[in-house]
Amino acid sequence: MERVNINENMTILELVSNYPESIEVLISNGFPQFADKTYLESVGKFLKFSTALKTKGYDIETYIKLIEEKISSDKNYKMATKIEENFDINIVGLLPCPVRVPLQEQFTTFIEKFEKDKKIKVNYKFEAASIGIDYLKENILSINDPDKLPDIFISAGFEAFFDQKSLGLFKEKKVFVDITDDEVNENFRALNIKDPHGDYSIISLVVAVFMVNKKELGDLPVPKSWSDLLKPEYAQRVVLPVGDFDLFNGILLNIYKDFGYKGIEKIAKTLLKSMHPSQMVKNANMKNAEKPAITIMPYFFTKMVRDVSSMEVIWPEDGAIVAPVFMLVKRSKREILEPIARFIAGKEMGEILSHRGLFPSLNKDVKNIVPENAKFKWLGWDFIYSYDVGALIHKLNELFEKSASEVQ
Repeated sequence: MERVNINENMTILELVSNYPESIEVLISNGFPQFADKTYLESVGKFLKFSTALKTKGYDIETYIKLIEEKISSDKNYKMATKIEENFDINIVGLLPCPVRVPLQEQFTTFIEKFEKDKKIKVNYKFEAASIGIDYLKENILSINDPDKLPDIFISAGFEAFFDQKSLGLFKEKKVFVDITDDEVNENFRALNIKDPHGDYSIISLVVAVFMVNKKELGDLPVPKSWSDLLKPEYAQRVVLPVGDFDLFNGILLNIYKDFGYKGIEKIAKTLLKSMHPSQMVKNANMKNAEKPAITIMPYFFTKMVRDVSSMEVIWPEDGAIVAPVFMLVKRSKREILEPIARFIAGKEMGEILSHRGLFPSLNKDVKNIVPENAKFKWLGWDFIYSYDVGALIHKLNELFEKSASEVQ
């Protein structure tokens, strides 16, 4: 990975000017207000990078690593090639940024021996999940011939995998096969998380938890569950991961499943209006624009928070909502792909996902780093098979945007 020279004493505007890739990291990880160019050029001109992170209690070194990873992944994406016909096997992965590099290093060690033993050529590329939408549109979603798909494809999310116009169509045609063990990790045995149709493998989960700033929350009770969060007293006090499409769509789908369209309207109204990426910040000095009372974030990002007395991580009592990291393996090449796919779903890769990234693994031999008796809110295969998930996601996003914009 290229080492960039980020100085914590830079202003936000200097940071973004020197490293344009950093703006996406800021917007997606705690600072959506910088999506507003006017706000960026006014407040960002004076606000130091270190000061901004300290207001959130974020660890500076960890945050800088996220930006470095984003810069590296963007440069790699521009150089990335499509599926290469002169290789025997083509593998593409869109992996969570915090673990992409160690996963690729571990995989490289395995695949070099595999190629030598099998006398075959493997083309593989692990990109950062942050480029997911662009990559999917350009290289995956436009494909209508299964032979042109990667032999193994890894990515988080719901929309692309169940859209009947793209990967969902191939699923119906039994193009893929689940090669993972029948026995899943003990954390997930009650969830029926294995695909009953035997098409998709799930190797890991992106988990959503609450980060509560008790100082900003004031006299309001700390929300302990998703149902708590929908209460009117939290209106305009919450930041949601709107920029993280995979997790955000997972949240919307689960809220709809449990609370219907009314639930979507309610959670939209909790959104801190000044921090909505699609809206203008009306007042640069607005207190809540800097410090939300509640932030919904991937579990990994709680590692960035230093030991700040006013901050509390809440694992929802009714279950942390999860977005699966899927692995698609071509059924037609099962025999040659199975050793590779089993390594990807195996203990070594699972421990990197779980221990370094706090993305719990489904591998039964991995000791996941989650609270004791932690509950998970999984959408469920019965729900997935009952809906056109792609169309439903579009409808829920429209309702969310409409409801959020109506809040005064």
